[in-house]
Amino acid sequence: MADQIIQNIVDWISYAPPIGIYLIFLAVAYFENLIPPMPGDVLVAFGGYLAAEGVIKLFPIWSLTIGASVVGFMTMYWLGLRWGTQIEENRESHFILRFIPYKYFKRGKLWMKRWGQGVVIANRFLAGTRSVISLTAGMSGLPIVPTVLSSLLSSILWNSLLIGMGWIIRDNWPIIGDYLSNYGKIILALIILFIVGKVYFSYSAKKTSNTNRGN
Repeated sequence: MADQIIQNIVDWISYAPPIGIYLIFLAVAYFENLIPPMPGDVLVAFGGYLAAEGVIKLFPIWSLTIGASVVGFMTMYWLGLRWGTQIEENRESHFILRFIPYKYFKRGKLWMKRWGQGVVIANRFLAGTRSVISLTAGMSGLPIVPTVLSSLLSSILWNSLLIGMGWIIRDNWPIIGDYLSNYGKIILALIILFIVGKVYFSYSAKKTSNTNRGN
């Protein structure tokens, strides 16, 4: 499905004037924060390829995708800030929980409590968790200005990497999707290992503490 979405958008871009191309990338960079299945990263890399070919300009596509990413992140932040209390009070029935299980919000809040803005800065690099991070940032009540700046820094770093890759490899830009897919699997595996390790060591420490008390 993701490949078909990418192909459809590429086809639209093929027939669009430059202003239309910018608007398409603006929409992609914004909505991929709201609709996680949208393969926005691959398309941002495609923007780097188009800039290298002279179809569009490098700085406009770079700045537009970064700005749209930040606005998309803060939209989800606002939803978390606005609906956070209702989500907490209606864990079994709130409409957002039809799409994202509450356990992910709970985990995200723990991350926010421990690392705060560091999680927001890392959010673009944590495949599959962006919507959860932005929502839980709002639910956790992180200060708005630092959150905007952290999101901006994250988007600058990540989008610069993607556009740079598209610029360098040019016609081979579709292979970036394969790299991103493998990268996402590695990140997911590392997150799972981290959580399992944390639970194990927490359990071991508790068991040792109880043993010492018994002695």
